[in-house]
Amino acid sequence: MRGRQVFMDSLVAHGVDAVFGNPGTTENPLLDCLIDYPQLTYYVALQESIAMCAAAFYAKAKGTPSVVNLHVAPGLGNAIGMIFGALKANSPVLVTAGQQDTRMRLRDPLLSYDLVEMAKPVTKWAAEPRTADELGPMLARAFKIAMTPPRGPVFVSLPVDVMSNETSITAATAGADLVPPLANSNDIERIAQALAGAQNPAIVAGDDVTVFGGYESLVSIAEASGAAVYQEGIPAHSNFPSRHPNYQGRMPFFATAIQERFAPYDVVLLVGGQFFEEIWYDDVPMIPPNTRVMQIEATQARLAHMFRVDIGIAADINGTLAALADAVSGSPAAAARNTAFAAAQARSRDKIGATVQASWDNSPMTPARAMRELAAALPPDVIVADESITGSGEVANAIEFKAPHTYYGGRGGGIGQGIAGALGIQAAYPDQPVVCLTGDGSAMYSIQALWTAAHHELPIVFVVWANREYRVLKHNLDIYRTRYAAATNNPYPHMDLTGPVLDFVTLAQGHGVDGKRIENPDEIGAAVKAAFAAKKPYLLEIVIAGKQG
Repeated sequence: MRGRQVFMDSLVAHGVDAVFGNPGTTENPLLDCLIDYPQLTYYVALQESIAMCAAAFYAKAKGTPSVVNLHVAPGLGNAIGMIFGALKANSPVLVTAGQQDTRMRLRDPLLSYDLVEMAKPVTKWAAEPRTADELGPMLARAFKIAMTPPRGPVFVSLPVDVMSNETSITAATAGADLVPPLANSNDIERIAQALAGAQNPAIVAGDDVTVFGGYESLVSIAEASGAAVYQEGIPAHSNFPSRHPNYQGRMPFFATAIQERFAPYDVVLLVGGQFFEEIWYDDVPMIPPNTRVMQIEATQARLAHMFRVDIGIAADINGTLAALADAVSGSPAAAARNTAFAAAQARSRDKIGATVQASWDNSPMTPARAMRELAAALPPDVIVADESITGSGEVANAIEFKAPHTYYGGRGGGIGQGIAGALGIQAAYPDQPVVCLTGDGSAMYSIQALWTAAHHELPIVFVVWANREYRVLKHNLDIYRTRYAAATNNPYPHMDLTGPVLDFVTLAQGHGVDGKRIENPDEIGAAVKAAFAAKKPYLLEIVIAGKQG
């Protein structure tokens, strides 16, 4: 059989059912095989970064490997930023790129470069087979590494001649159980006792809580122990019910604020994540000296990576949390804390509601009003692909996420992930409604994704918050000027998306997607319902107020 058949058989053997890509000449061996593998759906994108991001979100949504096929060195280069996002989000993507015939290696053929060295910094592992005989074993290893915690992207270069040559070595899988062992009962009991004996415990839920199926168990642990629960600053998943009384929001992005957040707690349990991603430097430890820290991870590499840990366990997160939920007993003190959380949440929601009402009739409409109007019209089973960035607080306040796999966000800080990632979410959940929430600046990084949605008839509702600025950059410039004593009366340089103003409805129509611009908040609800009822991709450009001052 040919190397290309081994490649395709390997995908099928590892449960792959979708390939994302941007076609190129060196990808012909793969493309020419697709007709023989009807169980594989190929999603075509107009630029490699779109395909890469869609594949990453698809892998996050399905919890299984996805595959993206890029085009030689320029194509891999186009996708590097999105591969970095997949690495930070622990998305198990097999990234491939066609490579020129190896017999031309010394001639520096067009588009050729050392693809393995290009990919190494942003993947868990990168390799290139020298012969067709190496394809099957190499792909088995690649999938194994991608799915081994912490999960993440891997890279395999695919030379044209290797894909076309004969081999007798067929596709295979690693055949190994990649799930870490259950924590031993003594370790589980130690954590249970620490939570039970805490005066004021807290939990930080990382993305692996959802990835490995520990969501419901973590809710039980929080309720039994009376613990406050936080999420990571930029989660890829919803890892705890957003309106649960014990939920206290996301972690901040600098050490002083993190330390202040933890100051009231004598015991903190960290589960399955990166937890703290700093933007600004502070010369203080993130963990207060009197706070006892426990950590549960699927891999030893994550334990005590950036902070001290008093009890660290590397084990199967799902099974360990289930066992811990059984071991943690409720108490009157825990019940009292839960009651206090519920009362505080009610007061907080009343306060937020009053703040929103105070500016309800502002023009342009506030992000908070726009989000509440939209949330009221969303289908009950909607899945949200979110890249609201400075509007993330309004998203959290307006939309209730009460189950896993209802929310997906991008990690790594690179923008453009929302509109491209929504493609992968809809492909993974073809029978559920998907809404993409994105800023206008972010949308322009991957606006070509609209064509893919139209081409493959993916009925995503794209909502573009048009504040006509890079609002997050303005906020960060304010912080920079304060932190580095650089206060000036200067304006915000090159951070406004005006002169000309972007016209997203026209952009959408040019990609085959209908759209509507909304400036009156009273029109949002009906427009959202009509967009979903259309059963095809649709774009709503909602004009909102920008940063004041």
